[in-house]
Amino acid sequence: MIALRSATVAVVTLGMHGAILAQTDAPKYSNEFLAIGVGARALGMGSAYTSVVNDVTSGYWNPAGILGVKGDLQVGLMHSEYFAGIAKYDYIGLAKPIDSNSTIGFTFIRFGIDNIPNTIDLIDPSGNIDYDRITSFSSADHAFIVTYARKLGIPGLRVGGNAKVIYRRVGQFGQAWGFGLDGGLQYDRDRWRFSAVARDVTGTFNAWSYTLDQRTVDVFQQTNNEIPENSVEVTLPRMMIGAARQFDVGDKIDIIAAVDLENTFDGRRNTLIKSSTWSCDPRVGLEVGYAGIVYLRTGFSYFQYVSDIQDKQRLTMQPNIGLGLRIKSVTLDYALTDIGDASVALYSNVFSLKFDLFKRDS
Repeated sequence: MIALRSATVAVVTLGMHGAILAQTDAPKYSNEFLAIGVGARALGMGSAYTSVVNDVTSGYWNPAGILGVKGDLQVGLMHSEYFAGIAKYDYIGLAKPIDSNSTIGFTFIRFGIDNIPNTIDLIDPSGNIDYDRITSFSSADHAFIVTYARKLGIPGLRVGGNAKVIYRRVGQFGQAWGFGLDGGLQYDRDRWRFSAVARDVTGTFNAWSYTLDQRTVDVFQQTNNEIPENSVEVTLPRMMIGAARQFDVGDKIDIIAAVDLENTFDGRRNTLIKSSTWSCDPRVGLEVGYAGIVYLRTGFSYFQYVSDIQDKQRLTMQPNIGLGLRIKSVTLDYALTDIGDASVALYSNVFSLKFDLFKRDS
């Protein structure tokens, strides 16, 4: 009976792994659902996007870019699924210009796994297996982001900031609330675009609390599972630096080449450039547009050294491709993203939709 309970409790503990591992010593990987990215245009360009972004997705990539929103209201939507549809990722964004110099936006992100079997009570008090006692729960992470950006007196310079609230929940077992701040800027000079984004500038703190009934505690103890305790998890700051260059080929073809450098300062990571305290993850992207209607994109990111069975190191990367179609105020983007090189998963198809709403003249 104990062995069976151990196997069934594993389902629950897997769903709670992020919560159980929450530490006050600031783990390297925290709130990682916010590292996936939003918008198929950005993902198709390998996430080399902080200097390129100029639409509603700026609430995620670079708050300063939201000043590029046209119209009275811009709406962005995205849905994608990972790991053969087990995990679902949803995004909705809104952006509205306040005046000619400032814009405000709102972003909502959810990454979750639903219908996880809870088999804590699979065995009744008499020791019999009763499948009717199986219930289900969801493990989901949520982010609510408010963005404000403003043009400054220096031509071509824009600055913006995010205030974000994080809500993470693992069924009825545990939940966490967090708060963080981001800041960003963009600067245009001729056909060059430069950017800098500081995420979690003060550290984003997630305060975890747990509600475990005595039955769950007893099963955890009998199966040698760790009983989680209330704790605080900290997401440390990181800095993105980017540059992009636009080229015009004839009257109808325009090309954007971009590079981003994501810098972390929480110890050595498996990135292309690294030291004992600092790691740098480069990303490169390319977009070719025709007549402002059709776009073809590609990008490379997540450069890592991995060891083969002979313990030899080889460099791997994550390739991405994408397409875009713009018809008047509606834009449909598609990206084929290879998250496999980073997480042993299949290629993922990502679609996103963006449209502008304009006031009608009375």
